[in-house]
Amino acid sequence: MPQTPEAPSPFSARPLTRTLSLAGPAAAFVAVGLIAFPTPALAEPREDANGADRNEIAAGPGSLPAGPGAADTMSAGLDGVGIDPGAAYPRQTELPEPPEDPDDASVKLDLVPYHGIAPALNELQETSDRVSVEVIGESLQGRDLYLVTLTEPETRAEARHQQRMRELIAENPERAARDRTLPDRYKTPVHVNANIHGNEWEGTDASLRIIEELATAEDEQTLDLLGTSRLYFTVTANPDGRVAGTRANSAGFDLNRDFVTVSQPETAVIRQVMMDTQPLVMIDQHGYVNGTLIEPATPPHGQNYEYDLFIKNTYANGLAMEQAVLDLGYTPEDDGVRPPQIPFRDWEDGWDDWPPIFTPMYAPYQGAVAAATIEFPLRVNNADYNLPETELHRRTAINTDISAATIEATLDFAHENREELLGDQIEVFRRGAAGEEQVVPPEDWVPGFGPEDVYTTDFPRAYVIPVGQGQRSAPAAARLVDFLIANDVRVERSRNAFELDGTSYPAGSYLVDMHQPKRGMANVLLEDGRDITEDIEAMYDISGWSHGRLWGATVESTDSAPPGATDPVAEAAPTGAVEGDGDWTLRLDDAADVSALNDLVAAGAGVTWAGSGTVRVPAEAADAVAGAAEQHGAVFDPAEAETGTGSVTDGPPVPETVNVAVAGAADEVHTLGELGFDIETVSTAVLNDGFDWSGTDVLYVSSGLVYADLDEQARADLDAFLEEGGVVARGRTGARFNQEAGLLDVRHQAGRSGANGVVLVEDGDGELAGTGGYGFVYSPGWFTDLGPGVAAEQTYGAEGPLLAGHWRAAADGSGGQDAAAGQASVVSGVAAPGASVVLFGTEPLFRNHPKGSFGQVAQALYWTAAPAETQ
Repeated sequence: MPQTPEAPSPFSARPLTRTLSLAGPAAAFVAVGLIAFPTPALAEPREDANGADRNEIAAGPGSLPAGPGAADTMSAGLDGVGIDPGAAYPRQTELPEPPEDPDDASVKLDLVPYHGIAPALNELQETSDRVSVEVIGESLQGRDLYLVTLTEPETRAEARHQQRMRELIAENPERAARDRTLPDRYKTPVHVNANIHGNEWEGTDASLRIIEELATAEDEQTLDLLGTSRLYFTVTANPDGRVAGTRANSAGFDLNRDFVTVSQPETAVIRQVMMDTQPLVMIDQHGYVNGTLIEPATPPHGQNYEYDLFIKNTYANGLAMEQAVLDLGYTPEDDGVRPPQIPFRDWEDGWDDWPPIFTPMYAPYQGAVAAATIEFPLRVNNADYNLPETELHRRTAINTDISAATIEATLDFAHENREELLGDQIEVFRRGAAGEEQVVPPEDWVPGFGPEDVYTTDFPRAYVIPVGQGQRSAPAAARLVDFLIANDVRVERSRNAFELDGTSYPAGSYLVDMHQPKRGMANVLLEDGRDITEDIEAMYDISGWSHGRLWGATVESTDSAPPGATDPVAEAAPTGAVEGDGDWTLRLDDAADVSALNDLVAAGAGVTWAGSGTVRVPAEAADAVAGAAEQHGAVFDPAEAETGTGSVTDGPPVPETVNVAVAGAADEVHTLGELGFDIETVSTAVLNDGFDWSGTDVLYVSSGLVYADLDEQARADLDAFLEEGGVVARGRTGARFNQEAGLLDVRHQAGRSGANGVVLVEDGDGELAGTGGYGFVYSPGWFTDLGPGVAAEQTYGAEGPLLAGHWRAAADGSGGQDAAAGQASVVSGVAAPGASVVLFGTEPLFRNHPKGSFGQVAQALYWTAAPAETQ
């Protein structure tokens, strides 16, 4: 069971920061408690184009992968450039200065446009040897991503000394805890991230303001701060969105939802910065919530945190930031600025820190013991972007002031509490390495902390990712291992066959020993998760995820210590294999298998269907098979002996091309492009403008296409396509399209719109292979009253579908888990017009995450692209 500390309160030993003029922390709590806080106002997540209501938002052409090879660079293991830990400071780079762009959305707001950032940083580097600027990667559209570091100059020897101390903390925390000289020698790392949402601009300008002030100030406090700290600023994490004035990046992804998947280059860069710098404190600048929202967050709290340490530091910093904002003197009456609000203190639910998809919710797994989102108050994006420029400039000036105040307060907090923060980071890593239970703090550990804030987990002793005969996809296992390593999780590989808990595993299987410093990172990726439906009324975003269940590999937990004969893994072993001679079979379990199949089809390999998500490749294609296995890591098995059904060429042929018209969300467009399909984006408007269907094999519908809203000619053109072309459709929009176009005879049932998570599924009796027993839902759907010729390809678990997540019934009792249990989650059939159709009630491509479902979608596209008479 989790431990309970004996200390009554973490605040008794020290004041919060210099910005509080009250007598001590107790007075600070009383003072801020007297403020009348407004009703919480949510920021923009409910409008997130990657969330439940994305069905009405069709992706545009900009969401397509950026040319040949884009799929390779967008893999789950995508790495940031990283930082040379041993280089001296300053590390000054003459930044290339982009040409002036008058259409940059920042210009209208009187904020620094992207093209103005490099000149400003170049000037600061010339002005001060405290300022270092490095290009740490590129955005999807090729804009440089900058890391600014503020610290006093260091020789290479001094920088290497800092590197060794950082490594000691992360790799041998027990020894670091015994080193009493470490707090005096180690520079406090703090990370400020800005503008990860492109149309939440002011954090960039506030960061530049603070950088400029610290670059030249000569007061004793500044000199001491820079002599004992390294301050890291990612001044714009989403330059493409900043220029375009969009929340998402140029692929249509919300980068602040991507840290559990890391599908985008910008996310990979920020992840690498956090791993390379190992910040004690991290803050993320956002907008817009009035009054200013300052975390910590409401329940549920991430159950893999060492939350006792996290909440005491994050709350203390939150109070310091709140006071700094109040000290600016802005009022509702004069400025339209309400007092700040802290969700942990002021809300019951709805702004939680449960999933690690957000930057500050990922940071604790890399060592941050205080991390927070800040939402400055006055909206200037979306419809408000059209306000008069004088009003926009007034608002952005206030927002920049508030953002800067929270940054300055955080730097003060980190500096004044550096020894305690460092001790807490070491303790997080020490508990992980020792395999100790989590600590449950007593009630009022911080004011207001109670039983509703306690979320803990039981860590297994180890995880096993087996390889070899009978296991799920080998490419999926390799991808998962590489992803773990990319997130700084230690993975080992067995030298010999072994047995744990009565189960035998082959040599070469991967092991994750949970006695490691970053066990929270390992567990939050690999565990099943938790059904929190009854724990909380409302969630801010997704409630369930699981790389162990959704990424297509076999992952098993054990309470036994892993075997001793293992080797550390720097990267997964190659998986590509061609077994035996003669004809081969390829199961489409994984994205790697799909990519291999697309290569084979393009090479004219004569591939045919072999049933249940498997294709057959003739011996004559040996060279193409070898190339596909090597490039994609796919595994080709010997074809089974003939059973009187004829030769391989008698099976239905796999179509030579699959050209897909996609009315889908940005994440779906991106993922389908990664898989190697030829894509053209469409919508109601595109079809009404006139669309040539002659080159299309399949129509994918999930967003932005309403059959009833098509004009007469567009509908006639589409109907003509549906006489032979295929349809794959998802969600409510897809179900509505199916009904209005008169395709499959089924009834679609809808769950609660915000319900989401990892679900148990069972294979049906159709043509498509399953997903290993697991799927993902967001706004789940299912199908009843299946008409003649309609097959259930997959059903929800009969005993209750939800494994992890949040899925409540609607107020009238409808749409809950019980209603979906045992019902069809994916159906297929040939419609009366002649189209082959597959309908999904699950979310198989959601945010590029449930990778174990990608093969199922690809099978659906190939199956529906084939002529109906071959089905």
